[in-house]
Amino acid sequence: MSYALQAGSIPTDGPFLRNHSVPHPKPEISETPAAAPVNRPAAQTDPEFAPLPFNPYKGNRGVTRAWHALKNSINGFVVAIREESAFRQELTLAAVLVPGGVLLPVPPVYHVLLVGTVLLVLIVELLNSSVEAAIDRISLERHELSKRAKDFGSAAVTVALLICALTWGWLAVPVMVNWLR
Repeated sequence: MSYALQAGSIPTDGPFLRNHSVPHPKPEISETPAAAPVNRPAAQTDPEFAPLPFNPYKGNRGVTRAWHALKNSINGFVVAIREESAFRQELTLAAVLVPGGVLLPVPPVYHVLLVGTVLLVLIVELLNSSVEAAIDRISLERHELSKRAKDFGSAAVTVALLICALTWGWLAVPVMVNWLR
């Protein structure tokens, strides 16, 4: 189903009005028996599976698409480094921890866990920054739902940092304590 609003239209169903008091139209009950269903492709019977309209921003295919995606990703890193102080702090921490996680004399699976948890923090921080940017794009005024979305993103970063700290505490600290003995 398409839930795009037309000028002057008010939706009467769909996810925007769930749990609201707008009455939904009741199906008409017919006295005549229903005709046997006709087998048609889903795109013809259900608008939810209909082809999407043409998007001029999605025209690239193959290697060209991958090249543009790489350029967008590099641009995202540059903007995150330039604009997000939390990302810069976590990137500095990663610059110390990733080589340490690679060079520690531990089993290979420990290397993956140590480096992976540091990269997880960076990934979650990038996602949090994207949520914050989208919320700020919508409106800079204070709103409870905007605050909630930003708080959820911040909580996700905190969970990723805790996972990283616990992993390093359980796997790397005993190795370092043995070195000091």
